[in-house]
Amino acid sequence: MVGMTVPVGPPPPFDPELAAALATIGELPSSLTLDMIPALRENGIMPTPTDDELRRGGEYEIEERAVPGPSGDPDISLLICRPTGATGPVPALYAIHGGGMILGDNRSGLLGALEIAAEFGAAVVSVEYRLAPEHPHPAPVEDCYAGLVWTAKNAAELGIDPDRIIVAGGSAGGGLAAGVALLARDRGGPALLGQLLLCPMLDDRNESQSGYQMVGLGLWDRSANETGWTALLGDARGGPDVSPYAAPARSTDLSGLPPAFIDVGSAETFRDEDVDYATRIWQAGGVAELHVWPGGFHGFDALAPQAAISRDAGDARLRWLRRLLR
Repeated sequence: MVGMTVPVGPPPPFDPELAAALATIGELPSSLTLDMIPALRENGIMPTPTDDELRRGGEYEIEERAVPGPSGDPDISLLICRPTGATGPVPALYAIHGGGMILGDNRSGLLGALEIAAEFGAAVVSVEYRLAPEHPHPAPVEDCYAGLVWTAKNAAELGIDPDRIIVAGGSAGGGLAAGVALLARDRGGPALLGQLLLCPMLDDRNESQSGYQMVGLGLWDRSANETGWTALLGDARGGPDVSPYAAPARSTDLSGLPPAFIDVGSAETFRDEDVDYATRIWQAGGVAELHVWPGGFHGFDALAPQAAISRDAGDARLRWLRRLLR
């Protein structure tokens, strides 16, 4: 166990309801390698909702826009979901999809983002970023940041309140959302109201206690995590020169960031790095709300939305957003 300085204990148990759900999806591997990426993309393991599904029975209007990407790079696609009949500027979730830096598009996970946004009459703007390994760092985070800058600049046309934009993402999308918040701070970019980071993928070093505890268990174990980070960073992964915009856990300064909501399961790879990130925001004088859901595996709420702990997790996010948007 290279890099570990203390013994690693047994893995924490899964919540019983979640364990039952996990047992039904044996076709999703906890581990993956770079050579598996084409097949995973071809098999479409991340569902792609239709425009009709995204409209939520007429609640939302859907539009896709090609907007300027980072300087000198191709345009990027934003999927813009606006509440039907909104009469004034509305808050917005700027959504960044998950997929380990290697999978997904701007429709991945969007139904969940819309379910949250609908509680507040909020818009959702979902960004399509280039995927690794074909497009390594800095392409993904720079695409996400360029889309945010365009959204804030064009907020009036979109019917969005530029002072109430919250960057949001899960897993790799959570890591990218944290990176975008760092970029916005350091470049004097859009003033974000908050950052909603759901089981975020933050640390390329991949040497946490929780990572070793969960080897071969749940979804997205330590070897899968190594694959995702290697796709993004190549030989630089785990080395001394990784940018904090790629791996936000590398940041030595977490001051001056928008309020953060961070949640993670106790039985997943990202537990320790997410707890540490929240702790260091507090130590820098910032605001963070942290939830560690006992027995939760990676992405448990999406896989088992009716489980009691999944409902609790969803309620906690809504309460945080309600306080933020009041």
